[in-house]
Amino acid sequence: MSNLIKYWVYGTLPAALLLMGLLPAVRSAWSVPIILVYLQLPIYMLHQVEEHTSDRFLRFVNQTIGHGKEVITLTEIFWINVPGVWGLNLLSFLLAYTFHLGLGLISIYLCLVNAVTHLIFSIVQKQYNPGLLTALFLFLPISTFSLISMTHRPEVNLSFHILGIGLAILIQVYLIIYFRRKLLKIGQLKAQMKIAGIQESDL
Repeated sequence: MSNLIKYWVYGTLPAALLLMGLLPAVRSAWSVPIILVYLQLPIYMLHQVEEHTSDRFLRFVNQTIGHGKEVITLTEIFWINVPGVWGLNLLSFLLAYTFHLGLGLISIYLCLVNAVTHLIFSIVQKQYNPGLLTALFLFLPISTFSLISMTHRPEVNLSFHILGIGLAILIQVYLIIYFRRKLLKIGQLKAQMKIAGIQESDL
């Protein structure tokens, strides 16, 4: 399990290419919107390759937000990205395929909201953040086209859009609050150590 947590991202690129390579075999059996929902997982995987190879995201967050403190860990990154992102994309596709097409909007909005988040952080911080390029050049065009395609389907009403974008925003907000609280705890611990006259080098 420890090796999986450390090295999961290095199997992500071939897995994404494999998933995209299966499309010619299923394109005649699936509608265009279903194919576009399916496509959200491999493009998210490509995004993860840019974001997490060589622990880019971990180092970026801990250096720029944590100021050298461990705000996020490899274990947290694994659970967020593999069971979390992959699992939610898979669930969205299966629900769209077997139950109702509108539920595919969950995976589409997951990509779009993530792209907007990367863009906002880049503008605010005035610098590149890991995952920004694939967010701009994969998520925005492909997921926007997918959203438009889904919107033109009469069975996909407003409630599915609200569910999709609401869930995607809720996930982002939860993660921001979670790591914000971790950062506050680090600050409180540092303040308590200072009051007690304990140096970090003493630990």
